[in-house]
Amino acid sequence: MTAFPAALFDTFKRGARGLLAWPDSAPIDYFFADSDIAQLHRVAPAGEAVLDDQTWTDLLLPRYHESLSAGVSIFGRQALYRRLRGGASDAECAAQTERLRALMADPARRKDLEAALRPLRDADTETAALLFEGAPAAPPAWLRWTWLLPLALLVSIAGVILTPLSWLATAAVLYLLIAGQMRYHERVEAWKRALNTLQMLLLASHAAGTRDRAAPAVLREGAERAGQLNRSLARSLFARMSQDGGAYGDWFMLANVKHYYRTQAIVYRERGFLIACYLACAELEADLALARTLLAAPPWCWVGRSGGAIEIDAGVHPLLASPASLSVALAEKGAFISGPNGSGKSTFLRMLGLNLVVARAFGFCYAQRARLPALPVYASMQNEDSLLDGQSLYMAELRRAKELIAAADGPHPGICLIDEIFRGTNHVESVAASAAVLDTLAARAKVVVSSHNLVLASLLEHRLAPLCIGRDADGALVLAPGVLAQTNGIALLASQGFGAEIEAKAGKVAAWLESYLGQPEAGAHVL
Repeated sequence: MTAFPAALFDTFKRGARGLLAWPDSAPIDYFFADSDIAQLHRVAPAGEAVLDDQTWTDLLLPRYHESLSAGVSIFGRQALYRRLRGGASDAECAAQTERLRALMADPARRKDLEAALRPLRDADTETAALLFEGAPAAPPAWLRWTWLLPLALLVSIAGVILTPLSWLATAAVLYLLIAGQMRYHERVEAWKRALNTLQMLLLASHAAGTRDRAAPAVLREGAERAGQLNRSLARSLFARMSQDGGAYGDWFMLANVKHYYRTQAIVYRERGFLIACYLACAELEADLALARTLLAAPPWCWVGRSGGAIEIDAGVHPLLASPASLSVALAEKGAFISGPNGSGKSTFLRMLGLNLVVARAFGFCYAQRARLPALPVYASMQNEDSLLDGQSLYMAELRRAKELIAAADGPHPGICLIDEIFRGTNHVESVAASAAVLDTLAARAKVVVSSHNLVLASLLEHRLAPLCIGRDADGALVLAPGVLAQTNGIALLASQGFGAEIEAKAGKVAAWLESYLGQPEAGAHVL
């Protein structure tokens, strides 16, 4: 192909893609900031008892959300995020389960839906804030007279034949044109990206509505409307077929500024329909992502709802490459978890927390069998000191403890997961503060806490069932009733190369402390 036909073909392809909103052959998975992904949840939260920011971080849910979002557009990512943060009612969860079952059983439909929703992945900006918030800017009065500018430019240039002073008029007209472009450049460019995203949404809405027999009614019944609206948002055929032609129109007639105000009025007039398409396509894409995940996931099961009991058989954490399964059953009481260093207490809490969140949001979890309550989760696992905020570790732990108690007293009490409570102060005060806070908290909410302060087990046995993580005869990880009998902190000194002298000194101090503090059973009736 010679240079001229090749250039002509590229121009035609570029214009046809703009006219018909054809997506590129290979989708680009654009990077989006966390704030972009959270926009839909911010402007239209789903559910009242949303996960707070610390729980979201402590349970490593950003990484889990990312694992679900491979090959998913900003629309689907926002829908998955909103479901995880807000959860779903029993009715919503049941409906979602049926949708996922149907998708997983129908590979042909999954393929058709993926093709129909494929244009969404060409969106490089998020538009939830645009659709749910704000108002259109009123067009300036002078915009209706812009057609006079190119005419005045031509007249001033022609007037040079009569007098050189006409160049002054030409310069004045050019100044007005350039000033208009400079004033509106940033907002026009930002709007161009947002408009492209909306056109990709409308293209996907039309395709899904015409190709998927089980698509939401708004897509099936609004497919033709979506196509018409898409065309009304497009620029002129001349501007789309030729980059140079479009540029001339922009520079000499302010065509891009007029298009900005014209399409903005259309978008805000049709905002209700666009929001409906937005939510329908986002939820469809989220369902597809979940179906793909379950078809390739480690062991998982549909979850039965329980009033407050927690039952997980062979639960695993989906982010681990080779996860060790662990079972847990809690009826009315919460649990005090003990175990040797490195036994997996923190991993167990994260496994439990993630499965509780996923079950509440999606209706399944990563286990062989599970019955779980649809309760919000509150985690306290990664409290840290802050140099910038001037806050010590203990102050950060106290702040979080107050938040958990406030949540337990609020309208949405749930399940509190706490790892190594109050490690930021001395041993005696750590035990005292931990016992007081946990006793109060466990009286109002279900609490699962892990700690190396084993004396807490006897202090809180009336509130929390003591459970110990260990290995059975076959080496499998188990969670058994009781408290850790043999600690391994001092033994690890030797295994990590500290030497016999340091190990012996540590042993002497440990023996003295054990004699000084007495038997843990002595605290059984303190609280």
